[in-house]
Amino acid sequence: MSTTIDPDVIDRVAGVARAARVAARELALLTRAEKDSALHALADAVDTGAADVVAANAEDLERGAGAGLAENLLDRLRLDETRVHAVADALRQVAGLADPVGEVVRGSSLANGLQIRQVRVPMGVVGMIYEARPNVTVDAAGLALKSGNAVILRGGSAAASTNEALVGLLRSALAGQGLNPDAVSLLSGGGHDAARALMTARGLVDLVIPRGGAGLIRTVVTESTVPVIETGIGNCHVYVDAGAQAGMATEIVLNSKTHRTSVCNAAESLLVHRDAAERVLPGLMADLAAAGVTVHGDDAMNRYARSAGAQHVPISAEDDDTEFLSLDISARVVDDLDEAIRHIQEHSSGHTEAIVTDDRAAARRFTTEVDAAAVLVNASTRFTDGGEFGFGAEIGISTQKLHARGPMALPELTTTKWVVEGDGQVR
Repeated sequence: MSTTIDPDVIDRVAGVARAARVAARELALLTRAEKDSALHALADAVDTGAADVVAANAEDLERGAGAGLAENLLDRLRLDETRVHAVADALRQVAGLADPVGEVVRGSSLANGLQIRQVRVPMGVVGMIYEARPNVTVDAAGLALKSGNAVILRGGSAAASTNEALVGLLRSALAGQGLNPDAVSLLSGGGHDAARALMTARGLVDLVIPRGGAGLIRTVVTESTVPVIETGIGNCHVYVDAGAQAGMATEIVLNSKTHRTSVCNAAESLLVHRDAAERVLPGLMADLAAAGVTVHGDDAMNRYARSAGAQHVPISAEDDDTEFLSLDISARVVDDLDEAIRHIQEHSSGHTEAIVTDDRAAARRFTTEVDAAAVLVNASTRFTDGGEFGFGAEIGISTQKLHARGPMALPELTTTKWVVEGDGQVR
């Protein structure tokens, strides 16, 4: 990729960012009541404009299908009226959440009488770079508004018409509330240069958050000069331990893999303890076969898949590291918990890992030794989600370790400042 960015694109993005900075300073002064009122207005605007959004989305879907976009990507892109209303409801849920701005994280009185407080404040201007997920457009706008930030959205070209329709509704609603519409901006056109100009607008943009496939995330992390919160891919494992109940294990694996295949918290890898294999795998493989799942298995796993009539292929080294986002799963029989943990440590993307077991000691070892943003015991990987955790809409799931990790909601979109009050002290 060329390192040269079109100067006209740089100027255009800089203009958008400067306008966003003005809006961010205004947002930082709003009360919770004012922000919540605006969020309800945004939700009403999305509801009212649902038919227009669906019509714009149909254009994107037709263009995507014609370009050979994979079915799982078309599913992420697709908005019907039910999904549009769900997106609007997510804004209302955000309005009902506690406002993090102004929260005192910690504070104390010093011996010299100084009063010090660490207080949450908005980040400022947040850039979102994401692929064909138009729900992110609204979620990011709502979370940014509630946390007092302006947001610049760079969605994928596959969702261009949908994003234009949604952002048009949001900006009109902001203006109708007497707020600066530049609190929500959409970067359209400009190809890759627009995204690169956004992630190198250091001094104008305070934070960039990428959401999408491994290639997009890698590009943003390596090329950005603006601080980045990495929302990684989800090579999520379910490990069925020797002490697992067969029925529970089957339900958790099926839900983790098949509930929705195109999302980052879907399971992509299955590990089964050798002592549980005969008890668990015949029924599990039959259910995976019924769900249309293709098992990329080792020899031991594929013997059970073959007996159950499940589609199966020999596992490759690449399969262990693949985020399939489809009805495919890598699967291995392991000798013990140690081998399962070693395998996860080598191949995990750091997103979500789950164990199914009735052995509390095994569960404790798993949660202690497995390094991931979320570690689940006897629960589906599909629960790693801001809404499911009770945070409301999320702006992404961070797989890094600095500032934020796991589902990112309102507090993760703030930073802090120290406020020090005295009565004439000098040093």
